This record gives sequence, C-alpha cells and structure tokens, in this order.
Amino acid sequence: MAVIEFWHNPRCSKSRQALALVENQPGLRLRLYLQDPPSEGELRTLHAKLGGPVRAMMRVKETLYKTLDLAQASDDALFAAMAAHPVLIERPVAQTATAARIGRPPETVVQLLA
Repeated sequence: MAVIEFWHNPRCSKSRQALALVENQPGLRLRLYLQDPPSEGELRTLHAKLGGPVRAMMRVKETLYKTLDLAQASDDALFAAMAAHPVLIERPVAQTATAARIGRPPETVVQLLA
C-alpha cells in the first residue's frame, strides 16, 4: 500500500471529509500545510503529479488571489505566491510518491488507494 501524504486544513469541511476517507491507511502522513507550508519545489513536484494548469491547484476565489492580482500571473509567479501564502493552495491535497489528487469532491482522494 502506498504512503499517502495528506495536506490538511482542519477548519475546512471538505478537508475533514476527505481525511475521514483515508485516515486509517497505514503510513498516512498528515501535514497541516498552513502551519508547515510547502516550498516552491514541493509545489512544483505536486503539480507534476496532478497535471493540468497550475491555477487548478489554487483557490482562485480566495480574496488574497484577487488582492495579489494573480489572474494574469505566470506559472512561476503562481508557484511563488502559493509558497509565500499557502492559503492559496486548493485543499485538501493527498499524494503518494507517484500520484496526487485534490479532494474536491472529497471522494477523489480514494483513487490513490488503488
């Protein structure tokens, strides 16, 4: 069974729901990413596992996204913004060594268990 790293925000209902689906998995590593923010390198690695546009891993409706005027920003600027302001990272995130899923809806994290 793959080790799952779960980036969690306990204040988020979707994050709590997704965690409940994987919390009994052996080797689960819980990361409170707002307190222990990922580096830009970690975010780039996550993006490679997720695929798709960088913006898809961001909370684009977050006030800070608008305040920082990120709508037209480059990918490099988006990675830097998420590293500096982890509240911009879409949550929750579950990842293994080779794959990742954003838990929206929460059930998508279960795909990592196969």
